[in-house]
Amino acid sequence: MNTKKVLMVLTSHTDLGDTGEKTGFWVEEFAAPYYAFKEAGLQITLASPLGGQAPIDPKSELDDFQTPATVKYYADAETQALIANTNVLAGMNAEDFDAVFYPGGHGPLWDLASNNDSIKLIENFLKANKLVATVCHATAALLNVKTSAGEYAVKGKAISGFTNSEEAAVELTDVVPFLLEDELVKRGADYQKTDDWHAFAVQDALFITGQNPASSVLVAEKLLNQLSK
Repeated sequence: MNTKKVLMVLTSHTDLGDTGEKTGFWVEEFAAPYYAFKEAGLQITLASPLGGQAPIDPKSELDDFQTPATVKYYADAETQALIANTNVLAGMNAEDFDAVFYPGGHGPLWDLASNNDSIKLIENFLKANKLVATVCHATAALLNVKTSAGEYAVKGKAISGFTNSEEAAVELTDVVPFLLEDELVKRGADYQKTDDWHAFAVQDALFITGQNPASSVLVAEKLLNQLSK
């Protein structure tokens, strides 16, 4: 049996707007899917726009947000070394993988939403009929992806991502460069959500998207389920 290969794309962005605070990727949204993929026997490659150390959102390291997966990550020097040495995104090719997964955190709003290497990569995954999975703010990576016909790829697709009300709850509505829910709706996505902070994931064609940190495992499970077919 061929070992399935998944690319995990992390943000390289570190500054939370003009607040003076730091951001990056949300540990749980990386750790839970990563270990799910590892346990399923997938071959995992990590990449980020700048390569090297992918920044962790300091808030995601607070006690309130720890889960068994994050505890495992903090005891896992090997995986921490991979996070410290991610591949440069521009060197990644869709043909080398079976699927791509984007963990969230606020960072992707600033870099992955508009990163041409990321946009091109996702377009190539879709052209090759391969799965594209995102969770929470990382759904921003889909905003400027287009079909070969020049339309937004999310148009008419059931897509989830961090909600306006969740952004308001963390008091960052005026800090983020845009509200993800609003931008998805503007691009014609069939935006889907459930109550704030509840786990929710939806699949439509090649897209598997989750609403918030609690949804990362659901997205990973849906991806694994599709890859096993």
